[in-house]
Amino acid sequence: MTDAALEVNNQTNRDFFAFARERRFNDMISRYETDMKRYAYWLAGDRHIAEDLVQEALLRAWRSFDKLQSIDSAKGWLLTILRRENARRFERYRPQEASIPLDELKAREASYDTSTEAFVLRRAIDNLPEEYRVPLVKQVVEGYSQKEIAGQIGISSAGVGTRLFRAKQKLRDTLVA
Repeated sequence: MTDAALEVNNQTNRDFFAFARERRFNDMISRYETDMKRYAYWLAGDRHIAEDLVQEALLRAWRSFDKLQSIDSAKGWLLTILRRENARRFERYRPQEASIPLDELKAREASYDTSTEAFVLRRAIDNLPEEYRVPLVKQVVEGYSQKEIAGQIGISSAGVGTRLFRAKQKLRDTLVA
């Protein structure tokens, strides 16, 4: 066989494998696309953002399709890619810097809510056990993330989550009573 014939044969094989890969990918997508769209909408809460998430996830899935070890695990693999793509959306988000002068912000902070509801809420927060009050105040008032709070008070992030949940539950019970 001549070099030209070998090259044509190799090109034909590459085309065949590329076609087979594309067909397997399309079959997989047609099977799980509805689940992906439903999950993306659940994550994003907006149809347009969900469509973008699915498109980005499909692009990533296509690029790494050869890494999929078993077609039986395709659904979980695709949904994991989708979930991570949603997380990337927040990594890329950078809030705009406020155009309000710093002096005005300080003036706004000086106001103190004297309503009855605020008084009752402050008292309920003050009556929480310290182990629940500290993480709650750090998250709600000071704006720290669960991970940052964990580092500050020396417990795991899951422990902070549990304490926040219990603190909110105790507040709810106190305020409803």
